Amino acid sequence: MKAFFEAIGYLFTDILFLPLNFFRSLELENWWLANIVTWIFIIICCVATAYWLKQLTIFKQNNEDDQDTTAHSFLS
Repeated sequence: MKAFFEAIGYLFTDILFLPLNFFRSLELENWWLANIVTWIFIIICCVATAYWLKQLTIFKQNNEDDQDTTAHSFLS
């Protein structure tokens, strides 16, 4: 059983985290390139938020947005 957990530790430490080790060593040379994964996620979140807000305005203009404050019984 110990070998199983050591294999999991080896998988994550020596194989799956290898790209992250590359970015860690790259940080001393170029901060922007080292954080490229973070920037990609920030861009994805900004695009998703813009799309969501666009969809909200479309539903609001078509009067499909239900803003009834009595939607829950405790608000009546």
